Amino acid sequence: MMKRPLSAVFSLLAVATASCSAPATGDNRSPAVSDAANQPFQTEEQASFDEPWAIAFDQGTGTLFVTERKGAIRFREPGGRLGSVTGVPKVDYGGQGGLGDFIFAPGQVSSVLDRRTVYLSWVEAGSGDTRGAVVGRADMVCEAQSSCDLRDLKVIWRQQPKVSGRGHFSHRLVFSPDGRYLFIASGERQKMQPAQDPASDLGKIIRIPVDSTGNPSGPAERYTLGHRNILGLRFDPQGRLWELEHGPRGGDELNLVQPGANYGWPLVSNGSHYDGTPIPDHSPDDGFAAPAISWNPVIAPGDMIFYTGDLFPQWKGNVLIAAMLPAGIVRLGIDGTAARELGRYPTQHRIRSIAQAPDGSIWVVEDGKGLSASRLLRLTPAGGE
Repeated sequence: MMKRPLSAVFSLLAVATASCSAPATGDNRSPAVSDAANQPFQTEEQASFDEPWAIAFDQGTGTLFVTERKGAIRFREPGGRLGSVTGVPKVDYGGQGGLGDFIFAPGQVSSVLDRRTVYLSWVEAGSGDTRGAVVGRADMVCEAQSSCDLRDLKVIWRQQPKVSGRGHFSHRLVFSPDGRYLFIASGERQKMQPAQDPASDLGKIIRIPVDSTGNPSGPAERYTLGHRNILGLRFDPQGRLWELEHGPRGGDELNLVQPGANYGWPLVSNGSHYDGTPIPDHSPDDGFAAPAISWNPVIAPGDMIFYTGDLFPQWKGNVLIAAMLPAGIVRLGIDGTAARELGRYPTQHRIRSIAQAPDGSIWVVEDGKGLSASRLLRLTPAGGE
């Protein structure tokens, strides 16, 4: 496929440049904004999808799996051939709901994609006009060319209570580095106050212990509280868990996750309500966990990774954020428990998800809002690999 400079695909929109020049809380310098003539990577368009939400690489084969919100899972093999996954559960599609995340159980590195244990999240309907997020475990069997099948799919967690509305499901998934725990982001469903209710799943990070077969070995626990809409959930190279969430009008934030911590929503935020009503900012003596960095104006994060590859050695250990407003990639450095913005790379369209390939290249997929098809893009260093 044709490889071309980033400037041919990504444009520096005036509104993006204006927003990018605003400093973020937790960083005393304005973030660096790349110009079109000096972008650090080039792109290859690999495929296109219908409202993609999550992307995940099978580490053994380099096959990339993509979820589409309407309820399909597709994959791209390293040679470029596309395939599909059958056995996907019925989803409640609409608003921000539908099919969500897709991850592999740790330690599966066979060079043959024949059978994998996978986990996926989706939205299911409840009684009346209610719905909630769900997480399931399945055996993915790939016996036919360009086709895989989810078998023995079992629900291992349901977001409780189910409520009305179609927003803030979150349902991002990640395993702890030792493979002993599955962490689930559970959004507050635009209901706000349940985020502070210890008896509700809404506005929490959930932790489920799992055994060597990948099945739950104990009950789910509400690990943290006071969250709004988490769309990034990753462990750093040191084994620490971080979460990235949407604020209201301003106040998007990155947090280091500590067990039992309360992150304050909706009692404190570095943003304000959409109607302009102020919310108290985080302060050192408010009793809540403060963000490592926050943004006002927002970046509308869709996903994030900690980059650990060798293709971009200067980015090793950095956070790379898929951003939707302004559209682009945001790069952060981590210093202990604090973060600072190191660069922004504006894009033509909103970026929904980001992943690192086994070869160290960076892959992103565009958000489906306003697009008839969303491109999957491979990013490699400018000037060649």
